[in-house]
Amino acid sequence: MKDIIIVGASGLGMELLEWIKDINEQKPSWRIKGFIDDNLNVLDGKKSESTIIGTIKDWIPDENEVFACGLAFPAVKMNVVTLLKSRGAKFEIIIHPSTIIGDNVTIGEGTVIAPRSLLTTNVRIGSFVTFLSSDAGHDSSIGDFSTLSGKCSINGHVEIGQRAYLGNGSLIYPGKKVGDDAFIGIGSVVINNVKAGTKVFGNPAKRIDM
Repeated sequence: MKDIIIVGASGLGMELLEWIKDINEQKPSWRIKGFIDDNLNVLDGKKSESTIIGTIKDWIPDENEVFACGLAFPAVKMNVVTLLKSRGAKFEIIIHPSTIIGDNVTIGEGTVIAPRSLLTTNVRIGSFVTFLSSDAGHDSSIGDFSTLSGKCSINGHVEIGQRAYLGNGSLIYPGKKVGDDAFIGIGSVVINNVKAGTKVFGNPAKRIDM
């Protein structure tokens, strides 16, 4: 059995710890070793069964260690993952047992799927996607390092690019495309394609400057 280390000890990392424990309750899969985080004080004042065992910038992976990505912001996630993988780190796919997965679904390395998520059929999830209690409709795709915050709804034939960030409650109309590095604000209803690097917000979602 491998030791698992959670990368990032803030809110998402703490949630990820609970999801890994849920998986272990159904089928013992890993020994939980702890967190690594460059902010060694991030857990101050918080109750946790695990501790910060070192920093990301200094961690050298051991052959018996695997990692789970507890980072949400796409650019940060990509930079940290790239650093650790250059040192030989191997990342696990974390899928909460309550997730519903249909036929012909592919999920890439390092992706985290939170409780009560739904992946219907012919869905492609890239690597290091953070998928938080959301829905992905048939024939949809989500690019590497993207993050879907809680209760997003991705309808059929939607394409989400790489490093996109969707705020809580975002709704993407069927067949629409969200480009690389796009940012969708909380509660937005996207009825048009969103160009790469664009920030949109509202119902219907419109371009904004932030």
